Amino acid sequence: MFRKPVIVILIGCCLLLTANSTKGQQKQRTYCNPINIDYGYTPIPDFATEGKHRATADPVITMYKGDYYLFSTNQWGYWWSSDMYHWNFISRSFLRPEHHVYDDLCAPAVWVQGDTLLVFGSTYSSNFPIWMSTNPKANEWKEAIHAFEPGGWDPDFFRDDDGKLYMYNGSSNTYPIYGAEIDPKTFHLKGYRKEMYFLQPYRYGWQRFGEYLDDTFLDPFIEGSWMTKHNGKYYLQYGAPGTEFSGYADGVVVGDSPLGPFTPQSMPFSYKPGGFARGAGHGSTYTDAWENYWHTSTIAIGVKNSFERRLGIWPAGFDANGVLYCNTAFGDYPAYLPGGKEDHLQSRFTGWMLLNYNKPVQVSSTLGGYVPNNAVDENIKTYWSAATGDSGEWIQTDLGDESIVNAVQINYADQDATVLGKSTTDYTQYKLYYSTDGKKWRILADKSQNKTDVPHDYVELEKPVKARYIKLENVHMPTGKFAISGLRVFGNGGGPKPDTVKNFVVLRTEKDKRSAWIKWQTVDNAFAYNIYTGVSPTKLYNCIMVYAANEYYFKAMDNEKPYYFRIEAINENGVSEPTKIIKVE
Repeated sequence: MFRKPVIVILIGCCLLLTANSTKGQQKQRTYCNPINIDYGYTPIPDFATEGKHRATADPVITMYKGDYYLFSTNQWGYWWSSDMYHWNFISRSFLRPEHHVYDDLCAPAVWVQGDTLLVFGSTYSSNFPIWMSTNPKANEWKEAIHAFEPGGWDPDFFRDDDGKLYMYNGSSNTYPIYGAEIDPKTFHLKGYRKEMYFLQPYRYGWQRFGEYLDDTFLDPFIEGSWMTKHNGKYYLQYGAPGTEFSGYADGVVVGDSPLGPFTPQSMPFSYKPGGFARGAGHGSTYTDAWENYWHTSTIAIGVKNSFERRLGIWPAGFDANGVLYCNTAFGDYPAYLPGGKEDHLQSRFTGWMLLNYNKPVQVSSTLGGYVPNNAVDENIKTYWSAATGDSGEWIQTDLGDESIVNAVQINYADQDATVLGKSTTDYTQYKLYYSTDGKKWRILADKSQNKTDVPHDYVELEKPVKARYIKLENVHMPTGKFAISGLRVFGNGGGPKPDTVKNFVVLRTEKDKRSAWIKWQTVDNAFAYNIYTGVSPTKLYNCIMVYAANEYYFKAMDNEKPYYFRIEAINENGVSEPTKIIKVE
């Protein structure tokens, strides 16, 4: 969401684009977050103090007539997919010409009613329409209602099994999430809005505002409503405490009726404060073709402005006790796409490890302080930039030893971008090479003829290869310099897995039970660690990935609950045995 709407003139044309067209593509078994869609360049130059850049957030994915439809903030349209990997963009302005606002949809609500797909965007206006379509793939839309008078920012519409329709909305650090019943035929309110839930940061530490949950700048925001019904229970989800932060997450309150009362789950269910791509807030929970649950949500970057963001998708579900969870462990490593009925409590992670964390890098040129190793430091906020965007600029990563390579993810950064909005000239071309000795090179992937925009391209190899060196050579940039925030190589190093972590200690503070200082002994043959936690030893559903450290300040706890922890070590060869579970009162 954007907390304050900004009115500007939309520059550029909105044309039909296709991200990762299915034509000529191998069948994908895996994907890697952030998802690789043609994110539009921000239409809000007033915010872009560091230059134009890609951005979207607040995703909704829903199945309609056998396909997945993805809507998100500021994109001049939407995507559809048959497999949750190849996303096809449909250019569509959901505005009437007289509106002249800064985008066509912000934080949209999307729902299916009968045989119809309906869409409504955030607004404080009383004359904004609800749109409807029975053929969205062909971009055929009409107004279901000319003016949805109640309006609402960060809306969600939920259609219950009995046919009743409910709306939830709210984006504020002063007011709660609201809910109300809506007439499904006239779309008028059937009674006053009621308060659903307001944040309780004095109890739940993860709801505190700020990158470090220090509450020193603003009170926390609650936003991004989403309702899911499961086994007769109603799960009202919400984003908090701020979209700019690594700890941006989706919490959930559970009730026996659509309008409550609700009881909170202690920890956020969608939570990813560590790793390469951080943040998992303001999203939606949906089911795939096999009725497996998934959750899509917002990933924070926040370098070129606070609202520079991407999207992620993670396996989710409900356990036997009705607890809603989202599995973000190794959530930005390669994971399996849906292909049948699955147990999402079991990881979808492929087991392909990161092979080039902080390994040596060589480049063709460097722009200023955008140094080469920024491309392999597992921080999406930092990046290397070549001096130009010319064909022939390159970056090469040394894996250290000959390894088995299964996949490569290429994450572009927007250095000196000049594009605003979307255009048919937005496409990326490159060649990817591999070598065992750094002298003789072979093609790993040739995308020199590609005509699509691939800002987070993910190359899954049909057959793994043995390599020590991977080289990425630019052919064409859609705009700006050749800049990479993450050249990430996945596979197996062929060596020993890391040793089990020793001396794992969790020191919960006496003055503030929301916080703890976690420490452990460094494992010599590890470069990262996964810390698992939860309010039950059998429900360690939250995971924090920590690189190159042996301590972590955890400030996300419910001060009325005991907590349980364990840790595992990670290297390019695999994962250690986990430690025994620790209980902390």
